[in-house]
Amino acid sequence: MKNGTHLLTLDNGYHLFTRTVGEGKINLLCLHGGPGGTHEEFEHFDEHLKDLGVRVSMYDQLGSYFSDQLDFTDPKVRDKYLTFDYYIDEIEEVRQKIGLDNFYLLGHSWGGLIAQEYALKYGQHLKGLIIMSMIDNIAEYTPHVNKLRRETLTPAQVSYMEGIESAEKFDDPEYQSLVRILDNNFSMRNPEARKHRSGGHLATAVYNYFQGNNEFVMVGKLNGWDVRDRLHEIKVPTLLTFGDHDTMPLDAGRRMQQTLPNARFVLTPDSGHSHSRDNPAAFFQNLSTYLRDVEEDSFTAY
Repeated sequence: MKNGTHLLTLDNGYHLFTRTVGEGKINLLCLHGGPGGTHEEFEHFDEHLKDLGVRVSMYDQLGSYFSDQLDFTDPKVRDKYLTFDYYIDEIEEVRQKIGLDNFYLLGHSWGGLIAQEYALKYGQHLKGLIIMSMIDNIAEYTPHVNKLRRETLTPAQVSYMEGIESAEKFDDPEYQSLVRILDNNFSMRNPEARKHRSGGHLATAVYNYFQGNNEFVMVGKLNGWDVRDRLHEIKVPTLLTFGDHDTMPLDAGRRMQQTLPNARFVLTPDSGHSHSRDNPAAFFQNLSTYLRDVEEDSFTAY
């Protein structure tokens, strides 16, 4: 595995953008959110982890901005590649091709979903697992974000949003302004972080297929996903990290900590779903402590 930016050729002939940065013996592979996000959310990780000696690898999943784009309007292409199984096996192929083993896997949001699935299927390759702002099922997510919406907006505003969603007129300016209010409270709370957020790089075809129009509408293929009955099979030291104002239900995260055999639950204060950017000092303190404890064989669950 060489540091730098490379286009990795998959066995299917498509190409993925990959980047490895940092120096040291600890290998961390990061999976972006979305679905359809990019590696850009991890570009600052190496500077925060350099004192530990961490090499950070990241990549754009197939269909995401810096990797090959497919025609997902073609049902055959969509059915073959927009699946959980495809993206789980893609992680394993990336791992093999960049030469990782006994490594840490970090997944944010959607990345945390497929990271759990990877740990269940290929866990023998993992030294540790970091799940950022993701729970183990969708059934608990949907009522939670609806509750956040009701608590944040007026009844009239909620009713207006529901009417727009029923009519699927998501470009409505008033609707989008209400989505921004919710995003600013629960997705990315730090105004400075929002100024530097990468723009225009979400692969909307991938996102809309799995999720819907925005974080507060869950109508896509993610519906029904659930690994609650298998979560206990993940044995590696696991860090469950959330923002204290996350879109994910924190009670579900605490329950996961009790279900997993070897897990730690931590919160990043005054942060939403993008808590590594909302409050990087607190987030990286928690992550560094976890990595150091596992490396020193002193990890304890709490």
